[in-house]
Amino acid sequence: MSDIFNVITSPNAKDDLKKVPLAIAVKLSGWIDAVGRMGLREVKKIPGYHDEPLKGKRRGQRSIRLNIAYRAIYVINKEGNVEFVEIKEVNKHEY
Repeated sequence: MSDIFNVITSPNAKDDLKKVPLAIAVKLSGWIDAVGRMGLREVKKIPGYHDEPLKGKRRGQRSIRLNIAYRAIYVINKEGNVEFVEIKEVNKHEY
């Protein structure tokens, strides 16, 4: 499987971004830029993002930490792109 360099933001995630603090949107933008430059495989190795697979009803999705309270949840879509589906404020792993 080749590496992924393209990131798409779903309409729902775009709406979520309008509601989050600016620092959260900036961190996500930095992550997206990094994927575009280095590829998802390399960006997953950056410890500050804590890229991890989700379990339970979110199986098949992954999340990155934007700070202690916010997570960006993504999937790899059929076209082989990263697609953010939700930006979520969480408390004790409610996602």
